[in-house]
Amino acid sequence: MGNASSGTTIRAEEAAHFGKLAQDWWDPKGSSAMLHRLNPVRLAFLRDAIDAHWQGDSRSVRPLVGKRALDVGCGAGLLCEPLARLGAAVTGVDAAAENIAAASAHAAGGGLSIDYRCGDVAELGLSGFDLVTSMEVIEHVADKAAFLSALAAALAPGGLMVLSTPNRTAKSRLLMVEAAERIGMVPRGTHHWEDFITPEELSVILEDIGLKMHAPKGIAWAPAKGLHLSEDLSLNYIAVVTRA
Repeated sequence: MGNASSGTTIRAEEAAHFGKLAQDWWDPKGSSAMLHRLNPVRLAFLRDAIDAHWQGDSRSVRPLVGKRALDVGCGAGLLCEPLARLGAAVTGVDAAAENIAAASAHAAGGGLSIDYRCGDVAELGLSGFDLVTSMEVIEHVADKAAFLSALAAALAPGGLMVLSTPNRTAKSRLLMVEAAERIGMVPRGTHHWEDFITPEELSVILEDIGLKMHAPKGIAWAPAKGLHLSEDLSLNYIAVVTRA
């Protein structure tokens, strides 16, 4: 894994892979079933982070009213739509045109107004967002430093960023790549273990661009609990990031 920035972030083959899944994205029993199981876990973390960052009322059903939110690598909108329901003015960015089309259609069907854009976040010139999220995306980009720099550029002063990504460990290789893809829990070719990033590596890149990663939480799996927040970072982790 290299940290030197090349300026572009999209891998064409990754965009094509996920674009093929677009029409199935909202099916909780389809090829994106694992994302549907993961979404409530990361939303719980995100809600706690929102309340802590802005010292809001945890009972409020729309804590993001008056705030702008950006989700990068949004797929067909699994996170954008909950953010909109929390009150944010949401922009979703994805590299695959098929995903943006599916996301736009689904949002329209639910009466949600979300600004979806197809392209490379490093080239879109986005800025001024109170909340920036990118979930399970860093491992798929061509240049991690360029990608995270683009996220930083989009973040407003005093803003909140939340990132999640698989950890590069023996456990993640066994469960997320070899086991999950072999038995069909996720589509074959979704993960490339060598592109996973450890919390320590991610923290260093973020520090280099003026951001601070706060103590991450693990997203673990257990037969009795399924996917859940944990102190175990060996499979996947999610973290709050702010300006240093």
